[in-house]
Amino acid sequence: MSETIRILGLDPGLRKTGWGMIETTGTRLSFVACGVVTSDGGEPLALRLKALYDGITAIVRDYAPDEVSVEETFVNKDAQATLKLGHARAMALLVPALVGIPVSEYGANQVKKSVVGVGHADKRQVQAMVRVLLPKSDAKTADAADALAIAIAHAHHRRSRTLAASLAS
Repeated sequence: MSETIRILGLDPGLRKTGWGMIETTGTRLSFVACGVVTSDGGEPLALRLKALYDGITAIVRDYAPDEVSVEETFVNKDAQATLKLGHARAMALLVPALVGIPVSEYGANQVKKSVVGVGHADKRQVQAMVRVLLPKSDAKTADAADALAIAIAHAHHRRSRTLAASLAS
């Protein structure tokens, strides 16, 4: 029997950080939970980051993931928005690292290709495939669905790396 691995996917955002927890056993994926950690846009940046840190810490404590996957920062023309996203992403990387959980990072196109089969799929296509792959999932927001997609992408890449390692030995 294959080992069950619990994977937390995080879709960082300063206002809303989506999270999704899945389990993978062999090729089987199972939905565990999902949601959104929010921060108050009217608060100073330090307090917003603390809210994200506290929220992600609670998820890690309550759900005990074995591995974490985080979406890489999408750089756009708005440097200020990119910088704020980078701060949120730092919280998503820091919390699991502080407790020794391995963290992997995936670009948005890599996640879409892993889940939908096309690197430039739109959000609706990603959400539809998340529902197909995790029929018991109850993602109420696009952020939570994206986080589940990030966890699914990690599960697929993890399986490929494990298979490649077993073939090499």
